[in-house]
Amino acid sequence: MNLPATITWPEADGPRVARWRSESFVPPPRKVVLADDQITADVAYRLACEGTALLWRGDFQNARQLLLAVTRRLERKPRKPGVTPLDAFNLHRQTQSQRARTLGMLLIPLDGDYTIPLRRAPEVGQACIETYGPSDGEPSVTTLREVLGLIGAHEWRKKGVEIPLLAARIHPHYGVFSPVRGEYVDLVARTALPLASLDLAFDIGTGTGVLAALLAQRGVKKIIATDQDPRALACARENLTRLGYAAQVEVLQANLFPPGRAPLVVCNPPWVPARPASALEHAVYDPDSRMLLGFLNGLAAHLTPGGEGWLILSDFAEHLGLRTRSMLLAAIEQAGLVVAGREDIRPRHPKAADASDPLYLARAAEVTSLWRLRVR
Repeated sequence: MNLPATITWPEADGPRVARWRSESFVPPPRKVVLADDQITADVAYRLACEGTALLWRGDFQNARQLLLAVTRRLERKPRKPGVTPLDAFNLHRQTQSQRARTLGMLLIPLDGDYTIPLRRAPEVGQACIETYGPSDGEPSVTTLREVLGLIGAHEWRKKGVEIPLLAARIHPHYGVFSPVRGEYVDLVARTALPLASLDLAFDIGTGTGVLAALLAQRGVKKIIATDQDPRALACARENLTRLGYAAQVEVLQANLFPPGRAPLVVCNPPWVPARPASALEHAVYDPDSRMLLGFLNGLAAHLTPGGEGWLILSDFAEHLGLRTRSMLLAAIEQAGLVVAGREDIRPRHPKAADASDPLYLARAAEVTSLWRLRVR
């Protein structure tokens, strides 16, 4: 059993140690100094860039303002233009990583009951329980960015995301990909179901359970929805129960496929074949296309005769130079599959129209497709 990571900082009566919390699996900073409302944004920015973390002892709302001030200083740094889309992507990821590292240098203490012992601090107990689990009673330290993130996730979980095609809301849990981009939901809603699939379908990598719910709404009698992530499994079960589909959908922990075969197998894997910078990015980044290739290579063994596999995939990676269309088609062929048809949709998210975005050209050209695959 691995012991929790700890962080050490100086106090007047000697060094202190507390549990270190990071949902991004970032190691605790090695150098920590105490900071309060007297510190200036310029000094805080310089220390953070040097790798010195600031454990906050002042007003919580002032800490938020300081984080915004440091963010503004980061944004003033000129961006290097990428010569190619791939250069632009790599520079963007490098900038994101440096930004996260710098902004992660402002630290917040948590008492053993998840209370923040600072003036004007919000109540974060329930948000911490949803993210970290029940408290063990020990004090801990985390980044202000993580605190703000879990507060935001808690609000999203309460409010939910409106899914018009379901005429209902899906409530994402912390760390589970939120269905804020509705293109892939639209594709599953409008593609004709194979007749035999009305009895059984598999939803691979279900996440929030949104596609399983949509298949249930479309009349599929039985859906088996799989995921590896315990948070996703809990999230999907909660959403499907709330929507009244718990009896229709079985949520199962599995690496891709459940046992058996089905006439319809649906998968919406991460679209970008690159290494995630944190555990929370696994829904977007698929290193070496592991999930994509795992789905393709295992599909034939899990389809009933005449069945279809629905692969939902954006071509964003193709426009970035991370994957080519010929690579995708070759992987489909090598898996013993043929393309029976394809449905396409253009993106609607704001970044697709934001010319200031460093990846604008790729985003503007992006098309999301539902590939209908059959056994050759």
